[in-house]
Amino acid sequence: MNRPQRPLNRAEQAEPQPARRAVLRAAAAGAGGWALQASSAALGLAGLAGLGLADTAKAQNRGDAPGVEVQTLSLRREDGAVLLDFDLRVHLPPAVEDALSRGVPLYFQASAALFRPRWYWRDARVARVERQWRLSFQPLTGVYRVTLGSIAQNHARLEDALTAVSRLGRWQVADPGQAEAGERHYAEFSWKLDINQLPRPMQFGLGSGTEWSLGVERTLRLEP
Repeated sequence: MNRPQRPLNRAEQAEPQPARRAVLRAAAAGAGGWALQASSAALGLAGLAGLGLADTAKAQNRGDAPGVEVQTLSLRREDGAVLLDFDLRVHLPPAVEDALSRGVPLYFQASAALFRPRWYWRDARVARVERQWRLSFQPLTGVYRVTLGSIAQNHARLEDALTAVSRLGRWQVADPGQAEAGERHYAEFSWKLDINQLPRPMQFGLGSGTEWSLGVERTLRLEP
């Protein structure tokens, strides 16, 4: 025969029973585990963020991305002639710079053509000019040499040599009288690395989508 259980006093009611204590301990352990996991996750995200910032800093320290950036490009009339000024910022792709450091000369070509629009036929080309620079590296002396026609200059840094092949001021595109005042004209300008001047074995496999395709093209309007 089951005896009736006596009522618990206040002290016994305040103290958790063994089963209840086990449940409370498990809950506390679970809460602590979740807190530990949350803390670990937060530290992990912070670590990933730190790695991302470190990678970004490393990428920034490597220098600017390869390519050509137009700093200045203008077309104007002066004493009846047409003059063009350009200043480009050039960053060689790794493969191109590596070839240069191994003694392969690079050729850069700038060209500008002046046109007069015609509504009844194709536009008339009034004048065209072209310049070509040769950039080479001397491994024994560590000197970069830039040649333009019969003029040659030596540079200690690659940045200075690239500036020499990508900047030109007061370049006469048309002689006086070729571009009549009061008529509309425009110029097509291009600057590029001429891969056709590379050694023949290197030209095989160099398509338009490779990092050897380095250049820029622009169309400029000439004020009447």
